[in-house]
Amino acid sequence: MSAPSTSCRIDVFWHDGMLDHDTGKGVFDTGMNPGFLEVLEKHPENSDRIRNIVSILRKGPISSYISWHSGSPATIHQLLSFHSQEYVDMLIEADKNGGHHAQPTQADGYCFFNNAGLAVQLALDSGCKKVLVLDIDVHYGNGTAEGFYRSDKVLTVSLHMNHGSWGPSHPQNGTVDELGEGEGFGYNLNVPLPNGSGDKGYGYAMRELVIPAVEKFEPDMMVLVIGQDSSARWHVILLQIEIAVKE
Repeated sequence: MSAPSTSCRIDVFWHDGMLDHDTGKGVFDTGMNPGFLEVLEKHPENSDRIRNIVSILRKGPISSYISWHSGSPATIHQLLSFHSQEYVDMLIEADKNGGHHAQPTQADGYCFFNNAGLAVQLALDSGCKKVLVLDIDVHYGNGTAEGFYRSDKVLTVSLHMNHGSWGPSHPQNGTVDELGEGEGFGYNLNVPLPNGSGDKGYGYAMRELVIPAVEKFEPDMMVLVIGQDSSARWHVILLQIEIAVKE
């Protein structure tokens, strides 16, 4: 089998510091010991999960499509490209993880800094004219969408279950009518899927909604947000997405 062309490759940036974030043990969502458990479970956001993700990418079926690069901790200047000064000042002394729920001014869904948002902004600052964010986490990528909700330089696409808002930290609903505002109107595409949607549902949404929007937008770069909670075979979905968009 010949090696994939450079246009079909996925760039992955990795730093061993990702394994240092310790979310503790306890009862899910509380971090407390109720006193009657033999073994306290690790928080879902733990280093073992990250190790497995890296192992799948290095050894799994899409390994030949991946180019590995050395990552580095974000600078304060880079954090401020997406998050507000007040919010960064509040968190800067803490060892906090990143994720697509973090909004410019507040944390949400175990996410404190938005790594996808930072990657998008760095791409724009580095000369990319248009950037696509494709998010298939089972939950709405609300933080990334919020950060670029008024921009026509970023197309944010999220396929997620139809869960709606879950409180003050997550006011966005992820519904089809959240389209962006101002210059960004029409550049936020939400695809809420019924609970239990499988490969056929994702495939249909990709073919009929996502790929036409991506082709019309013609991005210079694509940032993939691959929350594995949407599928036990998320690496297969990732490969299907990459090949479909490149075609």
